[in-house]
Amino acid sequence: MNIILLGPPGAGKGTQASRLMAGRGMVQLSTGDMLRAAKNAGTPVGLKAKPIMESGGLVPDEIVSAIIGERLDMPDTLNGVIFDGYPRTARQAEQLDTLLAARGRTLDHVIELEVDEEALIDRITGRYTCAKCGEGYHDRYKLPKVAGVCDVCGSTHFNRRDDDNEATVRHRMAEYRAKTAPILPIYEARGLVARVDGMADIDVVTRAIEAILDGESRA
Repeated sequence: MNIILLGPPGAGKGTQASRLMAGRGMVQLSTGDMLRAAKNAGTPVGLKAKPIMESGGLVPDEIVSAIIGERLDMPDTLNGVIFDGYPRTARQAEQLDTLLAARGRTLDHVIELEVDEEALIDRITGRYTCAKCGEGYHDRYKLPKVAGVCDVCGSTHFNRRDDDNEATVRHRMAEYRAKTAPILPIYEARGLVARVDGMADIDVVTRAIEAILDGESRA
């Protein structure tokens, strides 16, 4: 099964994708993670993407689609893929059709996580992660049980993403509304789109997504 998770940055796509990977053996293809890795490694793609990412802009379609195509050729994707952060534009949606068709695959569901943007900005700007194990925390909503110590691995080192600031987040949301939301009619015409309240409790969101994948619900 191949699905797309849609929603603005911070809507919870990564969290839900991780749960689907654990429960269904699917592979998450997060363009954000893939591009950040390329940027940090100083690869040619990463160097091209770095200034765009740091300003909150969208990386050119050709670069993103090339990364996706290479990843789809790896054998671990045969059990199903979760596209997280891709496609972002109508052009990328066309490129995804081409990428899947060339590999004899189809797209099964497009799930949009709907959010309250002001609440989401608060969620994003306060988040940080353990530098060792990646466990997520928040300045107000999820602090470590012992201040400065990771609940999972005991590390005392934490990271915040440079682009998790209000100005950049607002810019990224504007980009989402302008360039990503218009792709929904493409998939609505195919009967693939379902919507979930992304501001609900994480477990509630997970159950709603599972119901969609199991054919129990479609909005």
